[in-house]
Amino acid sequence: MKNKYYLSVIIGATLWGIISIFVQDLYLMGLNTMQIVALRAISATSILIVYTYIKDKKLLKIRVKDIYYFIGTGLLSIVFFSWCYFFTIKEVSVSVAVILLYTAPAIVTIISRFAFKEMFTTSKIISLILTFIGLLLVTGYLNGPQNSISSLGLLTGLGSGLGYALYSIIGKYALRKYHVLTVTTYTFIVASIFLFPILFTIEYGALTNITYFWFQVINLGLFPTALAYIFYTTGLVNLESSRASITATIEPLVGTLIGLIVFHEVILFTQWIGILMILSSIFVVQMEKNIQ
Repeated sequence: MKNKYYLSVIIGATLWGIISIFVQDLYLMGLNTMQIVALRAISATSILIVYTYIKDKKLLKIRVKDIYYFIGTGLLSIVFFSWCYFFTIKEVSVSVAVILLYTAPAIVTIISRFAFKEMFTTSKIISLILTFIGLLLVTGYLNGPQNSISSLGLLTGLGSGLGYALYSIIGKYALRKYHVLTVTTYTFIVASIFLFPILFTIEYGALTNITYFWFQVINLGLFPTALAYIFYTTGLVNLESSRASITATIEPLVGTLIGLIVFHEVILFTQWIGILMILSSIFVVQMEKNIQ
């Protein structure tokens, strides 16, 4: 049964959705976006290397010629996605950036048609439509003024969706040769090597509580990063990449609920409709055989 793999993807996406709890604290400490991205990657790398070594140190062995897989997942996905996403937030707005980010399932579905010969099906099309409309409602974009989007903002926004999608696409190829932990660990090793110089830009002496700072850095690396990617990639091993990506759109639902419960944000009626649409899209994609 594939239900446990869908559950694995949902758990991973849920952990991604709680990232704002830790990021918000680090923002309040005075860090900038790329510093947080670097700390997240390096913290996760440390955790993943230790965990993988304890579980089975043989999983840390890869062929040098296969490093391009992890350059793909580490740089083209993790680093590229993060840069594009945060730049788009600055260039346009959070709501528009989120919508452009979640063009990822559509990108995955299209690329998967050619990369993995995955067919377009009725359920995938219905799920994508429900997801897209639901995301528009959840983000509140339809409730706000229609601001024009700059060409650069649109380009980087679509770039964030592409970067987000590439983890599913490239990761699928890597998983044909390597264990889930190997793929996840080397993805973050490559990202960390690239991001490491950013650590020297942090003014550690200006931090008022260095112990709490490192506590939150570890939490950021563990829950919405290391564990999230392990769960998501475990599901990806046994699911079509397009279905895994669509199911992972529960992430903005969780993020919305975190905003409601933790940050006391107001959720509009239309946003609740969007939440229900996103949940419905997950059920639709799992019930394909029943609706064809």
